[in-house]
Amino acid sequence: MGIVNVTPDSFHAASRVASLEAAITTALGMWDAGADWIDVGGESTRPGAQPVPISEEISRVIPVIEALRNERPNGLISIDTRHVSVAAAALAAGANMVNDVSGLRDPEMFNLVLKSKCADCIMHMLGEPGNMQSNPQYEDVVQQVSDNLVSTARNLIQEGHPANLIALDPGIGFGKTLEQNLALLEKSQPFRGEEGFSLLWGVSRKSVFRDLLSRESSDQRLSGTLGVAAHAMSQGVDILRVHDVPEHHDLLTVLSELGKFSQ
Repeated sequence: MGIVNVTPDSFHAASRVASLEAAITTALGMWDAGADWIDVGGESTRPGAQPVPISEEISRVIPVIEALRNERPNGLISIDTRHVSVAAAALAAGANMVNDVSGLRDPEMFNLVLKSKCADCIMHMLGEPGNMQSNPQYEDVVQQVSDNLVSTARNLIQEGHPANLIALDPGIGFGKTLEQNLALLEKSQPFRGEEGFSLLWGVSRKSVFRDLLSRESSDQRLSGTLGVAAHAMSQGVDILRVHDVPEHHDLLTVLSELGKFSQ
């Protein structure tokens, strides 16, 4: 899943696109480089981020989604938003998935996903972007985060949503310390549930690599990100949300080919 940030303030400056034309070029390049999904976002949810007016978020993302749908009728497009009106507009414009960083807390977002029968990524976030990194506390981070996500997914299924359209994301960096992030990345099975839910990881260039590797700038974090991608493949993670599609495509292709000889 390639990230297209139609924002002026996303944490990785190189990922920001400032125009419709740049967003289209970036997304098409990611598809051509091997991405299955393009994730379009119009509001930064980095730690400490300030909310964006709904009207502005819509004006940022909808023209991009419409243009991409026109360019690639069969391309898979995700809308990265926590606002139901943005998600509804994005689905109407041609998006296939709602990637909700707030984990369907809003009952209206829950109902939109049910009504539309769209693909959905449910992510765990402790608190809000403005306060989520203020001393996050868990008794057992893996159990609490996985229980929260699986419970929400099961609520969707009980209301009639197809299980195979649900992906779960532990929300690395969204209300977690370094140790908590690493614990969540160590084990993927608790997030599968008995249903075998798909798993999405969004770790690309995040501050976990600042804390683990002393890489202060996001520009310095590609190697660490690729290390997580290799681990993700060994864990059977289904979707990796990344800034650097060609590098990840090459890594995963090589690992896949080498894996054929060990079977």
